[in-house]
Amino acid sequence: MYNIESLEQIVTGRAESFFKQDLNSHREQLRDAFADRSILIIGAAGSIGTAVTKLLLEFPVANIKLVDINENDLVEVVRDIRSSDLGTPKNLTSHPIDFGSPEFAAFMKDSPKFDYIFNLAALKHVRSEKDIYSISRMLKVNVGFVDQLLGSLDYDLKKYFSVSSDKAVDPANIMGASKLLMERCLIFHSDRHPASTARFANVAFSKGSLPYGFLHRLQKNQPLSGPKDIKRYFISHREAAELCVLSGGCGDNNDVFYPKFEEGFSETTFWEIAQKVLVELGYEPFECSSEEEAKKRLPELAAKKKWPCFFTSTATSGEKPYEEFNLPHETLDLERFEAIGVVKQDAEALRVPGTRDLITEVGTILSSGLSKADLVLRLKDVFGAFNHVETGRNLDEIM
Repeated sequence: MYNIESLEQIVTGRAESFFKQDLNSHREQLRDAFADRSILIIGAAGSIGTAVTKLLLEFPVANIKLVDINENDLVEVVRDIRSSDLGTPKNLTSHPIDFGSPEFAAFMKDSPKFDYIFNLAALKHVRSEKDIYSISRMLKVNVGFVDQLLGSLDYDLKKYFSVSSDKAVDPANIMGASKLLMERCLIFHSDRHPASTARFANVAFSKGSLPYGFLHRLQKNQPLSGPKDIKRYFISHREAAELCVLSGGCGDNNDVFYPKFEEGFSETTFWEIAQKVLVELGYEPFECSSEEEAKKRLPELAAKKKWPCFFTSTATSGEKPYEEFNLPHETLDLERFEAIGVVKQDAEALRVPGTRDLITEVGTILSSGLSKADLVLRLKDVFGAFNHVETGRNLDEIM
C-alpha cells in the first residue's frame, strides 16, 4: 500500500507547497473573489479538477456545480467532499455530461449565472496526435468547445480560467499547439469575459501520467517502462490546484501564470522517478535490455524484491527533451509573486485574423478532409513557428 502524498514529496523533493507563501499572502484576495460566488468546474472528476474543487472549499463559496463525463469518478468527488471536513457550500451538485455536448449547452442555458468558470477538461496526452480522429477530438475539447462556451454566454463572467501547459511554449506536438491556440482563443473573448490561465508542469501521479502508470504496473505485476533521457518539472496535486486558483482569483485579464522553477535544479527524469518509487515500496530497480526480457523475468526478479525496468532514449513523435514556461519575447512580471511568474500578454497584438479563422475551423477538421500533415502546416502558418517533432513512432507502440 502506498500514500500518494508521500510519493509526491519523493518526486518533487518538497514537503511544503512551492506556492505556500503566495497562497497565504493572497488568501484575503481569494476570499474576496470567491466568497458567496457561484462557480462552475468543468472536468471536475479529473486529478486537477478534483484538487481545484477541494481548494475552493477553503473559501466560503456559495454554489459549486461539477461537470465531468466520467460518472464514476464524479460520484467519488462528491462522496469525498461530503465525507470530509473540507466544508460544503450551500449548493453542491454534480452533472455527468460531456463538455461541448448538446446536453452541456442546455445545462448552461438553464443554469443561473456563474461568477467564475474553471475549465480543467482537456486531452493532455501527446499520444493523442496519432491519427486525425484523436486530433479532431483534442482540438474540439482544448479549443473549439472553449470558443463555443464563451461565445454563447449571454452574461459577463467575473473570470474564466482554462488550464494551459508548458508544452504550449515553442510546441513540439499538436497537443502543445492546441493549448497555445486555446490561450489565443481566450484573448478573443477577453473584452467581455476576463480570462487567465496557467502553464503547468507535470503533476506527479495525476491520472493518465507515466508515474501514475508506474503504480498500476506494480499493482498488476508488470514491468516499468519509459523514456530515460527526458527531464520534466513536477508539482503535486495541491500545488497544481493552488496555481489554478491563484490565477483564477488574482490574475489580471489575459495573464498566464507559471511556476518559477530553477532550470537545471528542479527537473527530474522518469527513470529517476521509477527508481525512487521502487525503493520507497521496498524493491530494487533492475534494468533489462528489452521489453521481452522485462516481462519474462518479472516473477523471478520480484521474488528477490527486484523489479524489472526497461527505459530507453526517446524515439516517439512530439516529445520535447526539456520544458520551458515562457519565451524570450514575452513580457514578464516576476515581482508580484514569490514563486509564480506571470506572462503579461498583449491582447491586441495577439488578435491575429488567421488565428481567429483556425479557432473557428477546429470543429470542421474531419469534414474538411485535413490530414495530420496538413494540420501541422496550418499551425505553422498561424503561429509562424511550430517545431513539430515527427519520428513516425507513437507511444501506443511501446509499453
